[in-house]
Amino acid sequence: MSRFLLVFLSIEAILQETTIYRRRQKLRAMKNGVDLGGAYEATLGRIKAQGGEKARLGMAVLMWIVHSRRPLQVDEICHAIAIRIGSNDLGGDDIPAISTLLGCCQGLVTMDQGASTVRLIHFTLQEYLRTHSDLFDRAHSMIAETCLTYLNFQHIKDLSAGPSSGPRGTPFLKYCSLYWGIHMRMELSDLAKAFALELLGQFDDHISAEFLWESIGGELVGWSLRRLSPGRGRFSALHCISYFGIAEVANTLIKMKRWDVNQRDGAGMTPLIWAARYGHEEVVKLLLQKKTYSIQSRGRKFWPNSTLMGCWKRA
Repeated sequence: MSRFLLVFLSIEAILQETTIYRRRQKLRAMKNGVDLGGAYEATLGRIKAQGGEKARLGMAVLMWIVHSRRPLQVDEICHAIAIRIGSNDLGGDDIPAISTLLGCCQGLVTMDQGASTVRLIHFTLQEYLRTHSDLFDRAHSMIAETCLTYLNFQHIKDLSAGPSSGPRGTPFLKYCSLYWGIHMRMELSDLAKAFALELLGQFDDHISAEFLWESIGGELVGWSLRRLSPGRGRFSALHCISYFGIAEVANTLIKMKRWDVNQRDGAGMTPLIWAARYGHEEVVKLLLQKKTYSIQSRGRKFWPNSTLMGCWKRA
């Protein structure tokens, strides 16, 4: 279906040319894969020409698909689009249907029935949208603000830690828990920082901590990660922000003196080790300013590399 739609868009772009010569030139360019951008540009123009909420929805869906860290499930994209940044809750009546979102995208987005995900109609469209960064202003900061708004909803705060699949009615919870910090590190805004501090202030008891901890367990092959519980190696807010590597927020947490910079989590890791492991140099420097560390984790020693503060090697 996506191939036929791509052909349709291409033909439409050719017919917009005013002479036979120009149409032939356009056709040759498209046959060589050079000028598909003309078809995409025309379709984006139609999305914007819808005006009002339809134009907003169409461009928002494209932004999420292009900049998300993994393919989004149908329910995830519907919830993501419905969230109003800074709001207190998500009304069920305000969540758009996937058919509405696809219609607003004028054929540029389709649903993968097998995986229940949404995707662009062709890989060349992904390349086109990525090279036209002016189409999506502040994409990563907006995604971070949206994810943090969701995690700060009261009904999310009230959830207790549960299975990794997440409670019913919260399909967007796992994505927000795992990726808000990555989007925020890529593009930091004052609003995202404020939302992050609100979340981190109660991170120890927040369900997103459990999701993130379970995900990290998959990264540390061979390490035995214990579940979060009081007094048993809690993965704290300072561990979290050091893992994501957001220096400005880490500096604020350190100044608050609420978290022990030397605290070890269930894997025996301190915030410094998390920052060093992923090469977050600025966070490493901030943590090193607090104290002289004995950098050791469960029998594995980490020593500073003299050429780069944020990179470490095992002795």
